[in-house]
Amino acid sequence: MNNYLEDKVIVVTGAGSGFGRLVCQKAASLGARVVAADISRDTLNETVRDISDNGGNATAVVADVTNRSEMKVLASSATETYGRIDVMINNAGVMPLAFYSDHEAAAAAWERCIDINIKGVLNGITAVHDQMLRQGRGHVVNIASIYGNHPTAGGGVYGATKAAVVFLSESLRVESQGRIKVTIVRPTGIPGTNLSSGIINPQAVTGLLGQNAASAFSKFEAAEVGQLPASHSDINDIEYFMLDPDTLADQIIYAINQPWGVSISDITVRASGDDYIM
Repeated sequence: MNNYLEDKVIVVTGAGSGFGRLVCQKAASLGARVVAADISRDTLNETVRDISDNGGNATAVVADVTNRSEMKVLASSATETYGRIDVMINNAGVMPLAFYSDHEAAAAAWERCIDINIKGVLNGITAVHDQMLRQGRGHVVNIASIYGNHPTAGGGVYGATKAAVVFLSESLRVESQGRIKVTIVRPTGIPGTNLSSGIINPQAVTGLLGQNAASAFSKFEAAEVGQLPASHSDINDIEYFMLDPDTLADQIIYAINQPWGVSISDITVRASGDDYIM
């Protein structure tokens, strides 16, 4: 595959750890100039240091996606440092799954989810919008979820925020066609991205599993104790049931490593044997 990422300027939110860090590392390894953004200065510096130690080009900008002013500063910093912004990846997000009956325990987390998952994506879009139009081209990648495909028990608030990400993305695509490419990414459950740490009620995931809940939980339990059948953990086996963050990051890189005239506009990434029903 041709390398279209070399020298492109890629801004990534939530870059201090997990999936965001992986995307930064992979983009930098292909010659992209990375602007890594996160609310945590320490983890952000680790990301940039790792990229630099491996010969890549990256800068760190501390920014809270819920703060519109800070996101504007992020975009300005990227432009001042590298002269343009080619790709904006709105990756920062949280997943506080909970039933409505959990509202007392979940209220604060739900509010934060709305701020990060909806306002954060909107702030990311508007921060780079004018610069991309001035350049005559740009690419915005928004991380949604299969939770945004259909309402589920336990996923009401989180799913609503991811459905909103789809709406924001498609509206941007319609308004900016021929000037800004837009990619929606809808991952299935990927425990290694650290999103699961925000779950309020572990049983809330059953809404996405439906009739496959018992089978899925048995696999999760087997994985925790190292007893998962080889076919379920082998990425080259059709029964592979749970994506790892590295594989998901590869698909994001695929979506942005395209010529300007080609847009991968909507991509759902699944393990071929996963138990999610949406």
